[in-house]
Amino acid sequence: MFSPTDHVAVAVSGGKDSLTLLMILKKLSSRFSQTKITAVTIDEGIAGYREEAVDLASEYCKKLSVDHEIVSFEELYGSGLDDFLRERKDRLTACSYCGVFRRKAINVAARRVGATKIATAHNLDDVVQTYLLNLFQGDVDRFARFSPVLHDPRGGFLPRVKPLCEVPEKEVALYGYVEGLTFQSASCPYMMEALRNELRTVLNRLELAHPGVVFSAYRAMTRLRALAEPNVAPSELHACRSCGEPTTLELCEACRMVGVTTDKLDIPA
Repeated sequence: MFSPTDHVAVAVSGGKDSLTLLMILKKLSSRFSQTKITAVTIDEGIAGYREEAVDLASEYCKKLSVDHEIVSFEELYGSGLDDFLRERKDRLTACSYCGVFRRKAINVAARRVGATKIATAHNLDDVVQTYLLNLFQGDVDRFARFSPVLHDPRGGFLPRVKPLCEVPEKEVALYGYVEGLTFQSASCPYMMEALRNELRTVLNRLELAHPGVVFSAYRAMTRLRALAEPNVAPSELHACRSCGEPTTLELCEACRMVGVTTDKLDIPA
């Protein structure tokens, strides 16, 4: 996942997974003089939730002597998530918007600090939940592109790695508690809107009744991906005509979500 000369942008939300990952990578980087670690935090603009997380991320970055870059939805999209959702009469779930906006924001922040790789703290439970979401939603292309190490051969996106992808959520939390980390206490007010939350509950119950079932699902996922991958051709990337970020269309999904249209840019339909 890493090389000794990497500059790793660690996506740090302030939750247990990302703070634990930051601590682990900081310890490992001390063995390699050419490795650099920078934390990147995305402020979505969720009142009563994100403020605590940003404060925790900043506090631990100072303790670990790690550079910290904060990028907000307001800076990139003109408003925070709360305000954005209030303006939408017919809208998708909050997580649908947030996921797209966050992915773009992390890529922007990582390039801004000059990183060569992005490390995210997705654990085993997160990965299997995503697999099931893609399966239930019929998104074969996205399922086929899953990998603990994501490289874009076209160079549009920085490589992304998931060092905790085979570590159960409970073990990540246990490590953090042993290390004495203070985690975010507030829950996202929008989490109940998401199908992922229901899948999390189902998987937790299955794992409790049948220990090891999540690992089995992960192994099945990796095998199925190997079968699906050759049948999914890579899409051609372009620069978004509005923001310049890589996309397969004239406008990236984030720009389309905030209301940018080809008409406003004088782009032929």
